[in-house]
Amino acid sequence: MSEELQQKLRDQLWEVANKLRGNMSASDFMYFTLGFIFYKYLSEKIEAYANGALADDEVSFKNLWEMNAPEADELREELKKQCIEGVGYFIEPTFLFSSIIDRIKRKENILPILERSLKRIEDSTLGHDSEEDFGGLFSDIDLASPKLGKTSEDKNALVSNVLLALDDISFGVEASEQIDILGDAYEYMIGQFAAGAGKKAGEFYTPQEVSQILAEIVSIGHARLRNVYDPTCGSGSLLLRAAKVGHAVYIYGQEKNPTTYNLARMNMLLHGIKFSNFKIENGDTLEWDAFGDAQFDAVVANPPFSAEWSAADKFNSDDRFSKAGRLAPKKTADYAFILHMLYHLNEGGTMACVAPHGVLFRGNAEGVIRRFLIEKKNYIDAIIGLPANIFYGTSIPTCILVFKKCRREDDDILFIDASKEFEKVKTQNKLRPQHIQKIVETYRDRKELEKYSHRATMQEIAENDYNLNIPRYVDTFEEEEPIDIKAVMAEIKELEAKRAELDKEIDAYLKELGILE
Repeated sequence: MSEELQQKLRDQLWEVANKLRGNMSASDFMYFTLGFIFYKYLSEKIEAYANGALADDEVSFKNLWEMNAPEADELREELKKQCIEGVGYFIEPTFLFSSIIDRIKRKENILPILERSLKRIEDSTLGHDSEEDFGGLFSDIDLASPKLGKTSEDKNALVSNVLLALDDISFGVEASEQIDILGDAYEYMIGQFAAGAGKKAGEFYTPQEVSQILAEIVSIGHARLRNVYDPTCGSGSLLLRAAKVGHAVYIYGQEKNPTTYNLARMNMLLHGIKFSNFKIENGDTLEWDAFGDAQFDAVVANPPFSAEWSAADKFNSDDRFSKAGRLAPKKTADYAFILHMLYHLNEGGTMACVAPHGVLFRGNAEGVIRRFLIEKKNYIDAIIGLPANIFYGTSIPTCILVFKKCRREDDDILFIDASKEFEKVKTQNKLRPQHIQKIVETYRDRKELEKYSHRATMQEIAENDYNLNIPRYVDTFEEEEPIDIKAVMAEIKELEAKRAELDKEIDAYLKELGILE
């Protein structure tokens, strides 16, 4: 699919959302729209898969379900089993998206059959390997919600119009590259909703530019990553980007918010990730670690900035945190997330995460942990300062921290100040390909560039009392040119002369009109 058609698909999807959501908030409407997109995708995929499986039997998927012959029952059961094993779920023709569209065109109330259709998809996976990945996927689509309208007729009209609008858009699920296009469109929608909904939606979405930097950094030195992990995976876009860049085979993630957890699983499947190749868990990563002692080739994350956590006494004996000497403060869990991620990073892997600048210089418990990671463990490989206002919902400047466990004793820490290099687009600052490339190449080659990057020795770090604030290591101060007072005075006189001349012209004009005597 060309870039032009790709953008057309994006525009069509966003137009559907804007035209039909009415007074519903962007974040609320997002879950309905994205859920219906996913339902359409699953319907088209299962129909294409089933028709392919039935090619030798010379019967179509829908026709098979209309047959009454005894041998048809056996073939239906065999096909259902084949679909479950191949794609992880099954939808009978009656419950396909296209069948719902037929009912809409016959002016039927489609809400009851639509609700059953979504439930049947989940139920088809029960007792199978795909159950965990499909269970509860559509739980956030409440077709009885008053947000869809006051009356049953209003709700039916709105949902029918959304489905009809989506039916006019061709997603195409037959070719692998078209799956990527749909996945891209899905991520575009999430990003657009995040931009419109502020912090509430922005919390679970990492801008693609930042995802690209993290993905490229953790992939350096690896021809193929065995696996990639994100402990705060949100909608899964960062995980998918890292897996794609690093050619990762397996994807692992955890997400606290149940609704966002559903989005992440949908996102995996929409990108053609086989259900057996990803494992996304729902739960609070710090309070309940879903992955035990597992370690990963690459760890990426954009944890919630300075979030609160329990910092309970039990964590003093938790292997993730105990060796650092102090727990992260209850009010700022940034280092709790960092220590958790390091626990899951294997010896030859790379970890890259986004954090607020406070982690670089705050004292007390955070200062103790920071010094432990530098002096005792030598895990910190690079600090990259990003421009302010590149994340939805917050304008604060952020940084990327890069960690490795296999560093040598005399390795330095690379500081990159990329905060000044961006393009302003409306109210957001954007990183362009050239900005991303400069960051990644500077990190990869560990280059020192004037007013941009510096390799600080461990002695320098110690002399700064383990404070990692970027301006201590990268001097970006620009001297202002001296002011030419004579030139300024001459310009002021010239402007005053022009103003006097203009005043005369205005007075003459007003006299001519008889307004001024």
